[in-house]
Amino acid sequence: MEVVYPCCCGLDVHKKSITACVLWTETKGKNRKEKKRFGTFTHDLLQLGDWLEQCGVTHVAMESTGVYWKPVWNILAEQFEVLLVNAQHIKAVPGRKTDQKDSEWIADLLHGLLRGSFVPPQPTRELRDLTRYRVSLVQEINRIANRIHKVLEDANIKLASVATDALGASGRAILEAMLAGEQDAARLAEMSKGLLRNKIPELKLALEGRMTEHHRFLLRQLFEHLRFTESKLREIEQEIDRRMRPFEDKVTRLCTIPGVDRVTAWGLLAEMGMNMNQFPSSGHLASWACLCPGSFESAGKRLSGKMRKGNVSLRRCLSQAAWAISMMKNNYLSALYRCIAARRGAKRAVMAVAHALLVIAYHMLKRKEDYRELGADHFDRIDVNRIRRSLVRRLERLGHKVTLEPLAQTA
Repeated sequence: MEVVYPCCCGLDVHKKSITACVLWTETKGKNRKEKKRFGTFTHDLLQLGDWLEQCGVTHVAMESTGVYWKPVWNILAEQFEVLLVNAQHIKAVPGRKTDQKDSEWIADLLHGLLRGSFVPPQPTRELRDLTRYRVSLVQEINRIANRIHKVLEDANIKLASVATDALGASGRAILEAMLAGEQDAARLAEMSKGLLRNKIPELKLALEGRMTEHHRFLLRQLFEHLRFTESKLREIEQEIDRRMRPFEDKVTRLCTIPGVDRVTAWGLLAEMGMNMNQFPSSGHLASWACLCPGSFESAGKRLSGKMRKGNVSLRRCLSQAAWAISMMKNNYLSALYRCIAARRGAKRAVMAVAHALLVIAYHMLKRKEDYRELGADHFDRIDVNRIRRSLVRRLERLGHKVTLEPLAQTA
């Protein structure tokens, strides 16, 4: 194997211990190795850095093991060139497996056979933490809302069957009054607001339930939990908005894409980073995000095209935007969705639109350009003659004689 680094190190990282193997390449192609085990406390990591510096190490490689690699990266990246490597890329051949063997294998592969994973700078990593925590809070709010609906159903309160949003302004006012002891369905229905007042007769019937003290106790606890979680969500969104102010132009540019709002733009920038130069092309970005078909071919046969898991948070943002686009009309992305959904199904169409969104966002951020709408008739304009022949054949199969006459050109 060609020597790339005269002195390098491989780390096998675990929750409580780190096994390090330093590899020296000496004259006549001979290698010398030294292994040592360290803890994972901060003073242990500082000792690891001092030991590597004494050994003359210039490059360090380690697996991306859960979240345990992060403190190691934060300390060693200041002193050495650190590579974070996908665990699938450095899987050792079957045989004896120990921490010492793993660290030695990583050090051996560091000579030109490892490719470092994309690790964004510290501000972007912090932004990732905030956006991902925001998703967790939204999911928790949905879980609490579902629990509230279950308690109301148990009390035979059919508010969700009449109101589109049972926890909207009208729904909350009604439920707060019920928790205060109000039981008259007519008075409760009069507390509705806006368009819901058009359904007051239905509301009266829906609110005639059997709510007991047990139901009221559960609802009080759930409402307290809901208000607390919503307050935390507002704080997190304010913090994200504050940190995104230097990149407001990027957020505004991404929001011009159909189906992309500020929250989606926050998620895209936090996951992809602010600088697109780390991805040589949009294809590299799609491969990194695992939003392109897999490649598994053997003996000339395509065995599987299943996509890998990839960045779950980035896929969530793009998929949510793609589902929003699927309900739109009169734009290129919605036309793309309908074109693919008719042949391959809705789920494959959503992933195709998500891939298109990722490519569009990449070029917009890299070129600093705004979104250019191609139009809902883009696919029809690609090959007009083919569309014309297809429509004529369909009409002829229905028993019609078709004669085409072009419209007169207007002056």
